[in-house]
Amino acid sequence: MLHERGFSLVELLIAISIFSIGLLAVATMQISAMGGNRLGNEVSQATYLGQDKVEELKNSADITAEPDGNDQQGIFNRSWQITPVTGNARLVTVTVAWTVGASSHDVVLSTVTGGNGI
Repeated sequence: MLHERGFSLVELLIAISIFSIGLLAVATMQISAMGGNRLGNEVSQATYLGQDKVEELKNSADITAEPDGNDQQGIFNRSWQITPVTGNARLVTVTVAWTVGASSHDVVLSTVTGGNGI
């Protein structure tokens, strides 16, 4: 009986501690990945909203008559500025901003256009 092999209680406690630390690391990584996925989704949506407005303004019949403006799309606040460059050419800048918790984010898209899809 003196030569029986097995694990002592101390060895078992050390193994469980190491396993627990590993599980906590994996759980922390999953939480971080979920936050990154959420932010990536928001950036994609904001980029789509900005590009949609840029295309709308580029396809306007008379870009020189288009006013600056803004609108709200869910959690996103979209604003646009149209600045004369030369002749009928205009610099169109669309900013899509949103806030989640204490973090503010924005996506800015700019292009020069003459309207009529150009």
